[in-house]
Amino acid sequence: MEVILLERVSKLGQMGEVVKVRDGYARNFLLKRGKALRATADNKAKYDGMKAELEARNLQSKGEASKVAEKIAGKNIIVIRQASESGQLFGSVNVRDIVVAFEAEGISLSRPQVQLDAPIKVIGKRSITVAIHPEVEVEISVTVARSQDEAERINRGEDISTRNEDRDAAAEAIAAAGEFFDPEAQLDDEPAPAADETEK
Repeated sequence: MEVILLERVSKLGQMGEVVKVRDGYARNFLLKRGKALRATADNKAKYDGMKAELEARNLQSKGEASKVAEKIAGKNIIVIRQASESGQLFGSVNVRDIVVAFEAEGISLSRPQVQLDAPIKVIGKRSITVAIHPEVEVEISVTVARSQDEAERINRGEDISTRNEDRDAAAEAIAAAGEFFDPEAQLDDEPAPAADETEK
């Protein structure tokens, strides 16, 4: 199906362009959300009549979006979640969690604006694009950690997984050394054979 775009659509085209898209995408997304019109002769004439108004509205919303973009550009959102020792989350962090984290800081975003390809399932820091307006995109980072302290360590660039492995290895080494050098264990072992020999 051919449609006339009423606004810039990422990876598709600019406002006013006539593009060919799949019927389902046109019906269920572009037409339904008012992002496009069917490319008919009547709609082309209609678009020409509303072009100036659309461009003015686009400029105004782009200006407002730029102000929000300045506020959140480079921002780091921290999300605290339970996770295993290996860093695998018990659950995941999705778009809704990121939107809620922004709301907690007084910034209102809608779900379609946060461009997260797949839910975050491991501890760490990740860069995400937020499209505040079709022509205004900014990068933010999301730090997922088990605690505020761990989030600060991740943000400083420390490798949390290595530290946990080192801590586990050190604990095992201390336990093994404790068993090996336990003086009471040696005293119990040594007299036993001597007692057996005297009985014979």
